[in-house]
Amino acid sequence: MEKLIITAAISGAEVTKEQNPNVPYTVEETVKEAKSAYDAGASIIHLHVREDDGTPTQDKERFKVVMDAILEECPDVIVQPSTGGAVGMTDEERMQPTELKPEMATLSTGTVNFGGEEVFINTDTSIQNFAKMMLERGVKPEVEIFEKGMVDAAKAYIKQGLLKEPVHFDFVLGVSMAAEARDLAFLVDSIPAGSTWTAAGLGRHELGLGAIAIAMGGHVRVGFEDNLYFERGVLAENNGQLVERIAKISKLMGREIASPDEAREILGLPKRG
Repeated sequence: MEKLIITAAISGAEVTKEQNPNVPYTVEETVKEAKSAYDAGASIIHLHVREDDGTPTQDKERFKVVMDAILEECPDVIVQPSTGGAVGMTDEERMQPTELKPEMATLSTGTVNFGGEEVFINTDTSIQNFAKMMLERGVKPEVEIFEKGMVDAAKAYIKQGLLKEPVHFDFVLGVSMAAEARDLAFLVDSIPAGSTWTAAGLGRHELGLGAIAIAMGGHVRVGFEDNLYFERGVLAENNGQLVERIAKISKLMGREIASPDEAREILGLPKRG
């Protein structure tokens, strides 16, 4: 079985220091969290950025400062900006980080109801425009999937030439779709042959779904964006704790951890010069 790619979603756009004081806001805090995850085995840093007061932003200049600072500390890591941003942002705001031409960025292929009044809107027109811009800028999408209809939408975009195969999927479960083994297996069975995939379980589902993904031959995302706790009632001290735990489980199950360059090879990303 190939080596495991661990993605660390180190901050997200919605979690706060009130929920866990270790959630990073400032450039320095974000770099510290990225480094803790990298040192523990993460080869991809899934990145949202904040203003110093915690306000989420997609400003490309803020992203550039943070990305440059992360790469200064972790020179070979894959930095994967989010194009989701935060609920309510415009398409133009959300796409700003791709102007920096990162190796990867996220692309959700449908609208998601996060509960209450929070709806993450992705119209068909928006998704097509995002995909076109990523193609033009040489950015590999990580196609974020919250439920089965988004897989079918991704297949349509492949036929339209907006997504290039092999596609890399990220199954984010515990929001629109349950996070049971059968749900993950159903989604994995639905994607095109030759695709790669990562699983991210929200909250209490993070650890269990991660172990299932390891056994199935997929990859795993952990981090504060998805889960703030190390165990029931115990807040995680940093993202590195969450990465280290899943790395230990993977090794016990017979899978070594992929380095950033090995992750590039698995994902079909160009080698770095």
